[in-house]
Amino acid sequence: MSAAEPPAWLAALVDLAQVRCALPFLYHRAASSGDATQTAQTFSYKWAQHDTFSRPEFRQTAGRWYQEKYGPLTEDAWWDARPRRPRVVEIGPGSGISAEFLLGPRLSQLDYLGVDISTSIETADACLRGLGGDPCFLQADFLHAPLRPGSADLVLSEGVLHHTDDTRAAVARAADLVAPGGRLAFYVYKQKAPCREFTDDHVRAQVADLPPEEAWAKLLPLTQLGRALGELGVEVEVPADVDVLGIPAGTHDVQRLFYYSVVKCFYNPELTLEELNHVNFDWFTPKNCHRHTPEEVRSWFAGSDFTLTWFRVEPSGITVVADRA
Repeated sequence: MSAAEPPAWLAALVDLAQVRCALPFLYHRAASSGDATQTAQTFSYKWAQHDTFSRPEFRQTAGRWYQEKYGPLTEDAWWDARPRRPRVVEIGPGSGISAEFLLGPRLSQLDYLGVDISTSIETADACLRGLGGDPCFLQADFLHAPLRPGSADLVLSEGVLHHTDDTRAAVARAADLVAPGGRLAFYVYKQKAPCREFTDDHVRAQVADLPPEEAWAKLLPLTQLGRALGELGVEVEVPADVDVLGIPAGTHDVQRLFYYSVVKCFYNPELTLEELNHVNFDWFTPKNCHRHTPEEVRSWFAGSDFTLTWFRVEPSGITVVADRA
């Protein structure tokens, strides 16, 4: 693929006159807000400086979660009914894990463009090209990227739209890219219990303005606390809903109760301390980190020509698959 001759499918998705092109990478330097710039720097550091996403156990853990969240995204007849070779735009591919597990079996059968505000596009390219795909990438602020409306068969964004300046505006922009009969699939953070919301913002205010390596180090004790709570393996019975704190009745693992109701201190026994800190760093360090209610997310599609075909709510977030008429 030569830089002088971009493929026709890429020109159908991107206004190439507005980008600098050195395939497989495109670059668009629109002005971004201060929070968006800080968020880009955070994710550039995370993917480039810490090899905490390449171990097979980490990728498999993340991949299983993605597949649970999105259901039969790549298995149903929708794919085979497309009138052309599907065009896919992924907003925020990160290291390529989401596309690897959600699109992996079909990567060689579609045209893929990853759009990311950070320098992670190089990491994602190495991942997806190794899986048999022939991807292209655009480094740009998604809200200002020169993408053509109605040009994509699938627009996918796994846990990224809430990292823009305005989640609702980002969802609307993503929906605008979807062609008639196409599909929008995304995950956004869910609003948590009141103590958790307060504490998370308190921690974020302490680390977001630090140099990334200092923020990483400052979060390690919190990550160690989460691991210590998880290794206890102790359960507690909450006899009745504690509505004032958003804590439901029932049997709770102590770490999970603390995690969902007090502060994010991620724990998974299959992951190393560095991998656990990777997850916490991902949450606390970006200044753009919006949370939403299910009712709010549903309202974004009111009166639109999209049908919500998948709407999965879990304590951590909301996954949506919406098909355009």
